[in-house]
Amino acid sequence: MKTKRVFTWFATLVLIVTLFGTIPAAAAPEESTLPAIQAQHGTFSTAVAFDISPALRDMKPSQPGSPQPQVVKEVRPDRGPSVPDQGFSGDGALQQGTVSNSISAPLANFEGLSNQDNFNVFGFRVNPPDPVGDVGPNHYVEMVNLVFAVYDKQGNKLAGPVDTGTLWSGFAVEDCTDPSGDPIVVYDQFVDRWILSQFTTRGFDDPSLPFYDCVAISQTGDPTGAYYRYAFITQPDPDGGYFFPDYPKYGVWTDSYILTTRDFGSVDGYGISVYALEKNKMVNGQPDARAVQFFLDSDVVPLPLIGDGLLPPDIDGKQKPKNEDSAPIIGTQDDNAFYGAAFDALNIWELNVKWHATPTASLTLAVQLPVASFDSIFPCGVVRSTTPRVRPNSRDCLPQPGVTDGSRYLDILSYRQRPTWRLTYRNLGTYDAIVTNQSVEAAPGVAGVRWYEIRRDSGGAYSVYQQGTYAPGDGVHRWMGSAAQDKNGNIALGYSVVNGVDVFPGIRYTARLAGDPLGQMTLGEGVIINGTGVQTTTNSRWGDYTSLNIDPVDDCTFWYVNEYYTAEGQASSPAGWQTRIASFKLPGCN
Repeated sequence: MKTKRVFTWFATLVLIVTLFGTIPAAAAPEESTLPAIQAQHGTFSTAVAFDISPALRDMKPSQPGSPQPQVVKEVRPDRGPSVPDQGFSGDGALQQGTVSNSISAPLANFEGLSNQDNFNVFGFRVNPPDPVGDVGPNHYVEMVNLVFAVYDKQGNKLAGPVDTGTLWSGFAVEDCTDPSGDPIVVYDQFVDRWILSQFTTRGFDDPSLPFYDCVAISQTGDPTGAYYRYAFITQPDPDGGYFFPDYPKYGVWTDSYILTTRDFGSVDGYGISVYALEKNKMVNGQPDARAVQFFLDSDVVPLPLIGDGLLPPDIDGKQKPKNEDSAPIIGTQDDNAFYGAAFDALNIWELNVKWHATPTASLTLAVQLPVASFDSIFPCGVVRSTTPRVRPNSRDCLPQPGVTDGSRYLDILSYRQRPTWRLTYRNLGTYDAIVTNQSVEAAPGVAGVRWYEIRRDSGGAYSVYQQGTYAPGDGVHRWMGSAAQDKNGNIALGYSVVNGVDVFPGIRYTARLAGDPLGQMTLGEGVIINGTGVQTTTNSRWGDYTSLNIDPVDDCTFWYVNEYYTAEGQASSPAGWQTRIASFKLPGCN
């Protein structure tokens, strides 16, 4: 790749890697000095467009085109390297021993959006769904590729399903009106507002066109009402065109909405962008809301430090971080993968932004935390395809019952060097707790979920307080997880399940209490819904993320959304996915 001189670089930082954590990291250095890294200067801008929408409940959805029952369109073909498996390298945090069967049953448990909704709206179906949602005092909002809906907490639809472009109907940036993909929804409990987003894709067809991050902020706590609508333009590529903001992820911070993207240039450029959006102006509907963007260019920043994405913090609970505290931006690296990492670690960047009349911002690499060894490269594409002219590839990973065609196995996506949505942040008084997860090969040929609790003490020092890989040893693949923590410090984990014998693609969850042995999900496993069908498209992609969230009313109830299959969904389409929304609470949290 050519070196991009996109921004001015300054202030050399020499960083010391310090080993923290309760589980030793195999082959990780106890102390090492990183190559000198330069801190990046952020670029400030204002929204290129702003308006106020009609009430969502009054917007007319788009009219479906001619039905195409057999068409399954891939949303945003994934870009980035993939490599063959080099053999199982081991997992240093694999959970051992027996657990209880005391996890609470689901409370709410209702059907969410499905690919049939896409067919009803557009006349065709899409893959992957990328299911995501969040919960407020009275509502649950779900988004998938390419539709969304608003529910009450009993599962009654109050608005939708409508295509995601409907939210931007009539907006000055016409690109935002296209249902494009990778939606994110978050609820800001501090101001009682909803944030809904998507990227744009017209720049793929015309390199002279820019890409945009389209962001809508509800005027009130009612997600069916009107929205303040903003568009922020992505940075130009010096080789021509603009960088595409792939895999956008948003988080609620004190005075900013933080956004991370995985950027691809029109020619060959690649990097990770970290944005802060001016929260106060956006929630008050001021057109001149500002943004600051940092571009971590892979030609300048070593690839292990950025990987395939960084996650922004998303605050849970009623306690804000201290105003002076920096916002942690976190990624992972695997020494058995393809970016040349020397050891397995969490990479923690810190973002500081002050929205003064003359704003200031900085993004620095704070620390690397070595972690227990893990293997993110799963043996994929190894079973022969029976489909003519189709060969299994690096996405064809997880077998399904009755599926003998290797090109129809499911994508684990573990090879993407990044933690999986969300990065939850909670102020617990004497320390801050940060929780996230990623898919791994937990045992030879078996997928599991590695989860982490990171702590930041009152002095700003980070440590890995605990980590574990959940894979009970029953041959069931567990992957595509999402983790969160309630106000008592209990941690829950939701995820997909499948095997090649009798476990159809379904949805389960597990959890631990704050005082339980470290690194252990101790409460057993709960079932949100068992699958009864399989995905048969040769586009093997499974959703790129799911979402586990905390109810702001009691700060105890977890809400989870993920995809699954039924026999009816399988009969309707090779990609007949459905989603399920469920809530549960752990013992002792009230």
